[in-house]
Amino acid sequence: MDKQKVRERIVEIGVVPVVRASSAREARIAADAVCEGGIPIVEITMTVPGAVEVIRELTRSSAGDVLVGAGTVLNIEAARKCLDAGAQFLVSPGLNQQVIQLAAREEKLMMAGALTPTEVITAWEAGSDFVKVFPCGQVGGAKYIKALKGPLPQVPLVPTGGVNLHTAAEFIEAGAAALGVGGELVQAEALKSGKMETIVENARKFVEIVKEARARMTAASVAAKSSR
Repeated sequence: MDKQKVRERIVEIGVVPVVRASSAREARIAADAVCEGGIPIVEITMTVPGAVEVIRELTRSSAGDVLVGAGTVLNIEAARKCLDAGAQFLVSPGLNQQVIQLAAREEKLMMAGALTPTEVITAWEAGSDFVKVFPCGQVGGAKYIKALKGPLPQVPLVPTGGVNLHTAAEFIEAGAAALGVGGELVQAEALKSGKMETIVENARKFVEIVKEARARMTAASVAAKSSR
């Protein structure tokens, strides 16, 4: 899948599940669960034991049906290993321009982390395809995304941190291109107890919330235009 199609799928689904697990086995189970719940996207963070091998296995087994990405990519060495393993997109919690440049050279999608307006602009101008706003919940949540979108409407923002079933719609309505969701979707307790149905149901709920929020936005836009 080329970078444009990866971008389109992320925007279409609107949710990027962030998988942090205590073992490679749990990470694979989590990936299966979110896919079953209607999200064919998974971000395996480098904090997962054996993360690179998990990415390699998921890439091989999914046969291109699932977008497999690498998260918490802190440097160019880790980025290189993830890309060699088949990662179709890279996500970082902060701004590393070398990683952005590597992703661009390899024609892979990049989601660089930023927080302040200056960092967001720097990440976007450096070539990041999306800008991950992290930790978003600690600096105002959806209101912060809305504030950033005012002067930066062209930058596709992906808030991460503070995104849950209660706030997801607010983030979409504030202008988020997609949502980065970790523990609120892939719950650690559900993984440990083997209750995969919990994760499957969470995934379905997030997908539906995104669809409904976007539908409301479209309806409001149409109504506003017709009243002019």
